[in-house]
Amino acid sequence: MPTKTQRLFLDRPRCEDADGLHQICSDPRVWSHFPSLRHGDIEQTQVMVSRFISAWDRAELGPWVVKNPSDQSIIGYGGCSIKDDIFWNLGYRFAFDAQGQGFATELSREAVRQAKLSRPELPLVAYLLEHNVASARVAEKVGLTLLHRGIDAGNPDSKAIRLVYADRALTEEQLAHIML
Repeated sequence: MPTKTQRLFLDRPRCEDADGLHQICSDPRVWSHFPSLRHGDIEQTQVMVSRFISAWDRAELGPWVVKNPSDQSIIGYGGCSIKDDIFWNLGYRFAFDAQGQGFATELSREAVRQAKLSRPELPLVAYLLEHNVASARVAEKVGLTLLHRGIDAGNPDSKAIRLVYADRALTEEQLAHIML
């Protein structure tokens, strides 16, 4: 069932969303904080959409496709998904032209609210790169606290620093799993 916030229409992903999402995922301006994750072909985006659909099938909550309510155009994606039954992961990505308007905070507030209703026993986590200051601000606005700062293992940029924000203290096992 779709969810509506003040300015966004949040819809459960469908295979036919891949083309609209690929426009976002292939845009280098959207990946300035992590260029190696930019999608080079539609197949990468189709795999991502399949993962989103699977997340919804497993938990009845996962990343939404974010649409403009006035014309139903896709302007982003994001939400919370359960990672290995250990924690909720909060993440999002918006089209370049949709950035800087508070949409990430609006989406994240709704995602956090629904995740806490669904599985409140799981910690809520956002992990991001240190130079992504806007995402760090969003994490803080939705009540997450910086718990960890360290090298981002596996990142092509060997100097990249990973930040882990969470809504509560994490066990060593949870933190180790997040850092994989």
